[in-house]
Amino acid sequence: MKRKIKMGMVGGGIGAFIGAVHRMAANLDGEIELVCGAFSSDPDRSKASGEMLYLHPNRVYANYEEMILREKALPDGERMDFVSIVTPNHVHFGPAKMALENGFHVMCDKPLSFNLEEAYALQKIVHASGLLFGLTHTYTGYPMVKQARLMIKNGELGPIRKVVVEYPQGWLSEKIEDANQKQAAWRNDPNRSGIAGAMGDIGTHAENLAEYVTGLQITEMCAEISTIVPGRLLDDDGNVLLRFNNGAKGALVVSQIAAGEENNIKIYVYGEKGGLEWRQMEPNTLWVKWLDRHTQMYRTGVGALYPEVQAHTRVPAGHPEGYLEAFANLYRNFAYCIRARIEGKEPDPVYTDFPSIDDGVRGMEFIYKVIESGKSKQKWVKW
Repeated sequence: MKRKIKMGMVGGGIGAFIGAVHRMAANLDGEIELVCGAFSSDPDRSKASGEMLYLHPNRVYANYEEMILREKALPDGERMDFVSIVTPNHVHFGPAKMALENGFHVMCDKPLSFNLEEAYALQKIVHASGLLFGLTHTYTGYPMVKQARLMIKNGELGPIRKVVVEYPQGWLSEKIEDANQKQAAWRNDPNRSGIAGAMGDIGTHAENLAEYVTGLQITEMCAEISTIVPGRLLDDDGNVLLRFNNGAKGALVVSQIAAGEENNIKIYVYGEKGGLEWRQMEPNTLWVKWLDRHTQMYRTGVGALYPEVQAHTRVPAGHPEGYLEAFANLYRNFAYCIRARIEGKEPDPVYTDFPSIDDGVRGMEFIYKVIESGKSKQKWVKW
């Protein structure tokens, strides 16, 4: 008898932001059920969070160590199948490592870890274990991002020459971390965020989107990294020149002090025959601009899109799909791959499309390289 894939959660308790988003995304397709959690480093808060989520008290744990060991002792089919880690950066490695070492698949928020040493260690553990590891680079889940990726992969734009990715936000234009704004406080604390602020938080999204859409890899960068708000401990703005492994040039612009901007990540890719443009603020539209013909507007659910795009589209054209659906595509694909393992089958390749441990390591390497370049007098840094 088929059953839902069972999820445990580390972090994401009362007062957290991203935990609720993960739960909604995981629940959207009816493939996953939340069965347990260690929702806070405060046992009382974890217990209260479990009550709020209607979980049985025996499946709400004081810490992730207790959760992993007690879940492992439960019968197959009752215990959790995977762990979703939705904590600040400095609490990614411990639960991910322990979950993998005890036979559980892992879905982790990005960036992968607190530092590069942890990232490499996790990569080795994942590859040795053979278990699944997913990373929530949400923007790769949008149907029109997948359409852009496939058009480039199939040579429709010709050889890629130029890549520009921008991610402006304005929410940190003032030093709100001093007012105990929880999300701002940990993101701007080197002891919890790591060596980077904006570049770690949203710069990794921009890097991942550029490489995912183009299928290329960044090989060199020249960065100007800035902390604009006085007294802030980590970067809140950056501009990076890029060189890719096919010879293409590019730029990556990230800011969390772009006053008035919400969450406006966008990408422009230009090939020999044409270019394309996608913006997260209008995610159901992909603009394709040709050298020798009229500009085309591709829309989610309309016309002859690639089958992989249709497989990640849920509703008819004109019914907008957005952030939660893109997020849910990652969780659904992850669940399908776990189910295939449970049933002893090979997963449909369409549904193996979610960011992996190797993407997470790329993101951590990016953080270190971009900060190195920002501090260097030489500026150009090889990757």
